[in-house]
Amino acid sequence: MASALTQTTDRASRPKRARRNGVVGSRAFPYLLILPMLALEGALVIYPILRGALFSLDTPAGLGLDNYRYMLVDPDFWRMIQHTLVFTLSVVVAILAIGLSLALLMNWSFRGRGVVRSLLTVPWAIPEVPVAITFVLMLDPSFGVFNAFLRLVPGVTENPQWLLDPVLAMLVVIGATVWKGFPFYSLVLLSALQNVPDELYEAAKIDRAGRFAQFRYITLPGIRPTLALLAVLAFIYSTQQFTLIWLITGGGPVDATTTLAPAIYMQAFRFYNFSYAGAIAVVGFGISAIATLCFVVLQRRVEAQS
Repeated sequence: MASALTQTTDRASRPKRARRNGVVGSRAFPYLLILPMLALEGALVIYPILRGALFSLDTPAGLGLDNYRYMLVDPDFWRMIQHTLVFTLSVVVAILAIGLSLALLMNWSFRGRGVVRSLLTVPWAIPEVPVAITFVLMLDPSFGVFNAFLRLVPGVTENPQWLLDPVLAMLVVIGATVWKGFPFYSLVLLSALQNVPDELYEAAKIDRAGRFAQFRYITLPGIRPTLALLAVLAFIYSTQQFTLIWLITGGGPVDATTTLAPAIYMQAFRFYNFSYAGAIAVVGFGISAIATLCFVVLQRRVEAQS
């Protein structure tokens, strides 16, 4: 009798749980919340990808692989791939090197570090169109500030034609792309550096390890996953770069700076060859997908070894 009264009292003292009634309490409610996002992604991402893939198969005789067969023997396509690889690899290496160097510098304690960090985000915050216009004005052979400083160097008597020389034009678009994007990578790497335990550096100092040894055996392994992810993001960012290249050089001179994105635009809206533009877009998507897949495989191997 006493035990029954005790159980009844315990049940009465427990707080009553709110009943899950209607849509809010159902198991499908979390999925309903993400439906608008999925619909937006489907309309703006998945549908254009599928539509571009169908465009690439469009031929006068119907659906087929004629565009891909022509692509294999098209010398302009292979030159575009070469320019894309040069531009992409240069941007990835430069943007990660500059981003990591500045992140290491910003990770030190010095007066005015917060102000420097704020100024670091300025290139990233400026839209690409003003950046491109500014670079074009600074590189003008008549009144550009680049040539004004270059004439101060002994032995320089002529103004370089930055946007008319194929090599210089490629260097210009690489520099503009790196300048526009490095703050993002620097800030992400700075966040990764701050997550490395200080106890490891203190133990390394006790063992009299130098700065290079600390960077090699502590810093680099600690930020390796972030660095690998940023390498993939930088690869995708550079392969999809269009605005800076198009506004600064227009893909020239003589198609010297024509990469994937400008090539797709020119084929579609200058030559009105939408099917061939779709084929180039599919190739670009495949390159980005392969790069992402390689990152996932390498990341799993590193995690398995550790």
